Amino acid sequence: MSQPTLNLVASTENPNGAARVNKSDTRNKDPFFKGVQWSADGTTLFTSSSTNHISTFVLPESLLDPSRTSPLTLAPHGTISLPEPTSAIAPCPYFALENPATQVLLTACTDHPIHLHHAFPPAGASNPPPVASFRLIKHETEAYLPVASLIWPAPGTHFIAGTTHRIALWDVSRPDQGMDAEPVVTIPTIPSTRHLLKGGGVGMRGTVSALSVQAAGQEGLLAAGTWTRWVGLYDLNRAGNCVVANWGVASAAEENGVGGRGIVQTVWSPCGRYLVVNERGAGGMLVYDLRGTNQLLGTLKGRDGYTNQRLSCDVFPGTEEIGGFEVWAGTRDGGVVVYEGVGMREGDHEPAWSTKAHGTAVGSTAMHLSGSVLATCSGSWAIVDDEASESESESEGDSESESSSGSSDEEGGGSGSSNDEPALGSGVRQSKKQSGVVVGETSLKIWSISAGNPPQHDEPPLGKEVNEA
Repeated sequence: MSQPTLNLVASTENPNGAARVNKSDTRNKDPFFKGVQWSADGTTLFTSSSTNHISTFVLPESLLDPSRTSPLTLAPHGTISLPEPTSAIAPCPYFALENPATQVLLTACTDHPIHLHHAFPPAGASNPPPVASFRLIKHETEAYLPVASLIWPAPGTHFIAGTTHRIALWDVSRPDQGMDAEPVVTIPTIPSTRHLLKGGGVGMRGTVSALSVQAAGQEGLLAAGTWTRWVGLYDLNRAGNCVVANWGVASAAEENGVGGRGIVQTVWSPCGRYLVVNERGAGGMLVYDLRGTNQLLGTLKGRDGYTNQRLSCDVFPGTEEIGGFEVWAGTRDGGVVVYEGVGMREGDHEPAWSTKAHGTAVGSTAMHLSGSVLATCSGSWAIVDDEASESESESEGDSESESSSGSSDEEGGGSGSSNDEPALGSGVRQSKKQSGVVVGETSLKIWSISAGNPPQHDEPPLGKEVNEA
């Protein structure tokens, strides 16, 4: 099969959306896109930025109009201003554009409860209150625990949050009404936070930085990853001990030469048999076979992810000709690499093909459920030396995003937002030798995918046609 072609059909370079930005606030200096996610019905995109804004973009019906000669310029249909930059967002799993009651998403910020927000706040509302709040606190100090990961899986009755040494399950229909409210289930990931050897030392210590659940119709296992490079499998439907397995990935990454400095993403294959482990500061990703053995199946090499930023990937079912599944991932230098036939053989996998999509690190690659459209976003901070001139700073704004990585973070400590960008924020503001930061290029781009073979999955089209079918 010939290499697919990516055609740019829409884009925007405004990570703050329609929000009124207070430029005197250092958090709003040089914003960039951090992540992008599709809604469940495939009509809408949710973006998070390095500032405290979440934007919602409804894609037009004419997105894939072949008669258009230039890409559309996207404008947000809703922007949420949060108290702090978000560490994680989770859109409603039954989001439908024709049903306002479903147009909500969860957000997690440092030193605040988990909030449920409407994706389209009223026009002119500068900081609309959340629809509901869910508190996750440490009882000894009554301090908010840092939420580093958040998922809201189908059918949507519950959501799951990852924090330091624990995983919490919440009932969405029971929002917090006070400091005494508790999650439905709290799962400690280590027997004791005070004694490392209690319970035989079994478990995974550290902040739960990644969560994913098998697709509907499968066993429904939860895969969790930590900054300390451990993976755990949990069966939340099991009474009593819900731990299925846990293991470290550091030795496998070292033996296969991909490196890594903490798990940022765990991704199930569409068939639910394999798990992709995506780390920051790594030159590839690990693929595990979870059919009873939990053994390393192979390594996806050739992906430049040597940065402390989150560079997320996405998966999609493979073609009948090749089989397996595909992995689409962004790189530090603005590229997108695609692996095909993952799960079909053991050993190392090199990218089947790659393309240049942006000028800086690609923070997210998100595939539409039809497989015909890809969303990517980019952006990274570059530190400006105090001795450099203003003109030099402007010309070097598109420098490699490695400079944005800084030093590694404290494993399991700090806030949710600092887990995302471990050293940039405080380091730039406190250093006397560094005058500031710049962003060479930041954008959200929508690509149509033209392949040699016709689509093999019966999925609804993009735009409002999805709701009118």
